[in-house]
Amino acid sequence: MTRSTTDEAAVPPLPSPKERRRLREAKSLSEEEVAAAVGVTRATVRSWETGRTSPRGRKRALYAKLIAPEPAVKPEVVKPPVVTAEAAAEVAGPVAAVPAAPDLPEASPLPEAPPAAPPADPPPPPVSDTRSGAEAADERRVTPAEAFDELYARTAPGLVRQTYLLTGRRTLARESVERAFELAWQRWPEVAVDRDPAGWVRAAAYEYAMSPWHRLRRTHRHPDAPPTEPGKRALFDALLDLPPAYRRTLLLYDGVGLDLPEIAAETEASTPAAAGRLMTARAAVAERFPELADAAPAEQSALLQDRLGGLARAEHVPVPRPARAVRTGSENKARLWTRAAVAGVALLIAVTGLTLHTAPTHYEPPISPPGRVGGVPPRGGPQKLTAQDLKLQKSLSEQLAHGPERLVPQLE
Repeated sequence: MTRSTTDEAAVPPLPSPKERRRLREAKSLSEEEVAAAVGVTRATVRSWETGRTSPRGRKRALYAKLIAPEPAVKPEVVKPPVVTAEAAAEVAGPVAAVPAAPDLPEASPLPEAPPAAPPADPPPPPVSDTRSGAEAADERRVTPAEAFDELYARTAPGLVRQTYLLTGRRTLARESVERAFELAWQRWPEVAVDRDPAGWVRAAAYEYAMSPWHRLRRTHRHPDAPPTEPGKRALFDALLDLPPAYRRTLLLYDGVGLDLPEIAAETEASTPAAAGRLMTARAAVAERFPELADAAPAEQSALLQDRLGGLARAEHVPVPRPARAVRTGSENKARLWTRAAVAGVALLIAVTGLTLHTAPTHYEPPISPPGRVGGVPPRGGPQKLTAQDLKLQKSLSEQLAHGPERLVPQLE
């Protein structure tokens, strides 16, 4: 058994992804603080909390220790003191020396039992149970439209900027993001239960933006004008010079902050292939920036992340439409395609019925074309005689008819 397997077995099982986020927020920890403490990126912490990935090895132990809930302190129950007979006698001694009134009964040598302590209040329910119940109630009250609008407002503006860095076309970036969200609303039952709905929409937007069919459109045939600042323009040109797959891998790793396994899953490639694309893309960009070529891999990633973020924030990209308009457009498109499909099926049925009604019920063999039999021209109606036909006609008219006399005409 390897060391990593032993460490994972020693670490207690982690809670559910939603519980991980709740525990982090209960301790007032941000994603950046948890990432710095564990030694990973912020996107990795977000993927742990969404359930797309899980920590392993030493990072798993650090993460589990960091978000572990604090043990609840139970209130101490104060028990009443036990009064023995000797102690009761010592306490009652001075009191017994006082003469009792004649009309009262003789006082008992033992004092009355002390009043019982009030019952301890039941311990409050754990915070986790209360919060989880409240969150479950909130989730039950959220409608699909509200959940979609929240996802759209949280991810659409940044996704438009990412798509602009991927394509270099502002209008295409906005169109791709809106098209991806329209597709997500059409498949919302599937997207809502996905481990990372934002990743689902991002993959759909990237696939639509990188389609080669956009080259046939006049508006998207050429990229937009590059930035005016020399540094941002050089980075913009370096990105567009990369192949689409390499550009996407570099943007997902240094721009979005995903890990190589996540990038490999999103781009439908193997992890070694994603790593090779990343190294090649970094080397191509570093050729134009000497400070990137001399930096360490970690510093190089940080510098690229800052430069990509600065380029995306500096450029003016169109603001996407409101979420309500996107949902309405998606519903209208779905309704239009449904009506078109119904109309096509009805037209096909009508054409099939007309064909069956007008088709012949039996087979009629075709009439063969006429041909010459024994040198006699076929019957074809009045037509121009050929030289052979004229020669035959002349020979027939010059010869005498042979046969019985009664059939031969005689001149009188």
